[in-house]
Amino acid sequence: MEITTEKVEFTGHDGKSLLAARLDKPEGEGAVRASALFAHCFTCSKDIHAASRIAGALAARGFAVLRFDFTGLGASQGEFANTNFSSNVGDLVSAAEFMAEALGHGPDVLVGHSLGGAAVLAAAHDIPEAKAVATIGAPADPAHVAHLLKDKAEEIAAKGSAAVEIAGRRFTIQKQFLEDIAESRVRENLDDLRKALLIFHAPRDETVAIDNAGLIFAAARHPKSFVSLDDADHLLSRRTDSVYVADVLAAWATRYVDRLGPDEAEDRTSAAASGASQEGAVTVTEIGDGKFAQAVMAAGHRLIADEPLAVGGQGRGPGPYDLVLAGLGACTSMTLRMYADRKGWPLQRASVALTHAKVHAEDCEHCEEKDGKIDRIERRVTLTGDLDTGQRKRLMEIADKCPVHRTLTGTIDIVTRETSGSAKA
Repeated sequence: MEITTEKVEFTGHDGKSLLAARLDKPEGEGAVRASALFAHCFTCSKDIHAASRIAGALAARGFAVLRFDFTGLGASQGEFANTNFSSNVGDLVSAAEFMAEALGHGPDVLVGHSLGGAAVLAAAHDIPEAKAVATIGAPADPAHVAHLLKDKAEEIAAKGSAAVEIAGRRFTIQKQFLEDIAESRVRENLDDLRKALLIFHAPRDETVAIDNAGLIFAAARHPKSFVSLDDADHLLSRRTDSVYVADVLAAWATRYVDRLGPDEAEDRTSAAASGASQEGAVTVTEIGDGKFAQAVMAAGHRLIADEPLAVGGQGRGPGPYDLVLAGLGACTSMTLRMYADRKGWPLQRASVALTHAKVHAEDCEHCEEKDGKIDRIERRVTLTGDLDTGQRKRLMEIADKCPVHRTLTGTIDIVTRETSGSAKA
């Protein structure tokens, strides 16, 4: 699946400042299955690693994702000093309205990181199209941000403003900002959220303590879920943490977003849109995020293929040989199950472990060629159940007769053709 990132802009809450944004989405008719609006952390931008990686990973799973810079931040117009939490909420509502115009519908899911998480919770009531909300390392109340400014609190109160250094950058914080966050009561409105809620938080988060997740969870009504991010940091600096959030978020959203419904008709539509409508057909397309990562569409199911970190990949999914082994292992186990059931044998469970390696041909007892190296797949089959010796011997013979085994050991004719596609500059 090809992913595109388009630079867009829209008018913010004040009706005049243009806010810079990026719209990440999968290409192709019917490829967009749902939409998400992403709100970044306090004084961050739409291009922070967590935002760009989560948006890219969600786009690979069929989401159109809008991420933008709040007023006065990043490439957006306006003065940051004149903004506050309420203006951030207003910018989110403006972003949702822009999505409705650009995509034909507002965001299905609201996603907020840190203070952006508190902002999406506050804005959710004014974005009726959204069916679900997800927060990442969010404070239970916006006033939590005040601890970042505690060394300047007295100066801000006395002078009306002060220059504050946050993450190595200087910002001017006005008194009205502190007054606004002090008056915001996001948690008090959670019992009337009327949307599914997913809370991501790292137990070791040193910026926003894990207790905040507990307060949000306790205040909200069901359906609500909590996912621990283990040893992730507050900014999700590691790519694996960002991709994990996207994976869980995409799977969770299927329960609440109509366009992501798991019914058979939806699966067929998605398969047709990706060119995989023919039975047995598989499509593989570069994601565009990382050197090797691929979006795989097979039988209406999506997964990610990648190479490990050691060879320049990101380790986001199984590698090509892993997928080959998985196909052989699955086919072997299925074949054993079918045979045992047909015979009425007491096979409780079959499991298959496989490895692949390049070995010298001279080490192969059954190979005709003895020069160079060959591919060797070792398959270890475990049969659980009250089977006698004869039954076990016969099942091991059947293992070598599974269709994929025959394909791999037979003569394979691979025909490669180029298909027409739109050229990209």
